[in-house]
Amino acid sequence: MQVAIVGHTNTGKTSLLRTLTRNKHFGEVSAAPSTTRHVEAVSLGLGRDTVLELYDTPGLEDAIALLETIDAQADGLRADGPARIAAFLQSEPAAQRFEQEAKVLRQMLRCDAACYVIDARDPVLAKHRDELAILNSCGIPVLPLLNFVSAPQAQERAWRDALARLGLHVVVSFDTVAPQRDGERVFYAKLATLLDARGKVLEKLSSSHEQDSLNRRKAGAELLAELFIDVAAYRAQVASSESGGSAEQDLAQFNRVVREREQACVDALLSLYRFTREDVEASNLPFSAGRWQNDLFDPETLTALGINLGGGAAAGAAAGLGVDMMLGGASLGAGAAIGALLGGGAQTMRHYGRRIGQSLLGSLTGSRYLRIDDKVLQVLVTRQLVLLQALDGRGHAAIEQIRLGDTALTALWEEGLSRHLSEIREHPAWSSMSQSLSWDGKRQAMLDGIAELLQGLVSRESPVSATKQR
Repeated sequence: MQVAIVGHTNTGKTSLLRTLTRNKHFGEVSAAPSTTRHVEAVSLGLGRDTVLELYDTPGLEDAIALLETIDAQADGLRADGPARIAAFLQSEPAAQRFEQEAKVLRQMLRCDAACYVIDARDPVLAKHRDELAILNSCGIPVLPLLNFVSAPQAQERAWRDALARLGLHVVVSFDTVAPQRDGERVFYAKLATLLDARGKVLEKLSSSHEQDSLNRRKAGAELLAELFIDVAAYRAQVASSESGGSAEQDLAQFNRVVREREQACVDALLSLYRFTREDVEASNLPFSAGRWQNDLFDPETLTALGINLGGGAAAGAAAGLGVDMMLGGASLGAGAAIGALLGGGAQTMRHYGRRIGQSLLGSLTGSRYLRIDDKVLQVLVTRQLVLLQALDGRGHAAIEQIRLGDTALTALWEEGLSRHLSEIREHPAWSSMSQSLSWDGKRQAMLDGIAELLQGLVSRESPVSATKQR
């Protein structure tokens, strides 16, 4: 089955193919007109079988003059639409003045259907009506696709009215930058109505792509659940003063290990959704060349994400070192952290509970450890989940910024994730960052439960929106 992707210049034809194929490298996308100069093909399949061939075509630029030329050549001839188009393609204007348009029409005559891509932000003009008149002359079904419908200036109703007056009542709304969750399914369903004999094949293709989307969402949630367990369970033993270690070195090493683990999750999510670090380089997420600009252990990061530092030990640790210190003595030169622990008074004791007991145990055994503070861990989970939601709702034609929404995911933390913390912290061997790594069935059950919780959140409406640009 062959479908031509056609339309006026710079309406998002290549962008549509990038999004449908999830290939951000297909063709060339630019705000400049006439970016696509040749016909390019891409295939979609089920297993090893090709089901659908899509053809990206150059933009139509001068439909009014083109229609006048075709009509003049056909004057006095009793020929149907395809015959008139074929005659035009043999003429001198098709090889010269209308060379780009001729490439489009030749591909139209070879295809089973065409998708006419419309920039819904543009007003309905005479040139658009002439374009449709020419395309309809090719004798194949034409499916109008309204692109950029999420833009504030979109004129969807005006376009639907104009298309109806031209006899085109099957229309699909789509956004190649931030596609609706069911946008691809609706596109294939409406295309199937025009190609009745191929409807079942398109339905299978649509179902396959929808399952792929669910699988990506599930895999992304599992990556984030793994990160949460790894960092929550991780504890680093503090070097004794006799061994020549220092508090500053221990903290620097601890922070470095956590940052590297978080970055590994970032890279895995980008790869899962077929994006790269350059896709987030210029975004309003705290990224710079695929790395977080805002330090995970910087209290300003918490504020930027709307997370309340609170008081007592949580605020002290976040504002100071960003870790819990389970001390077996007061010889680390960590006065700031100890002050945070003591400054919270009764609230600190309630907040730390078992961890204070572990500190007392450490004083008897000589063991001393660093662990990430709860609030800093909340920052880590929040911004990774924001990234996951952004990627899940981002089309591969997007070239503009991903923008962070207002949601800090506090409810998720308080009602879902935080209640697992105590159990996870009791199993430092559950962390892949630990030298004494030891996984068991309980860890897997914990991972599955957290991943299911996260997947449910990503499946709902995302707090992340994308700027819609050409």
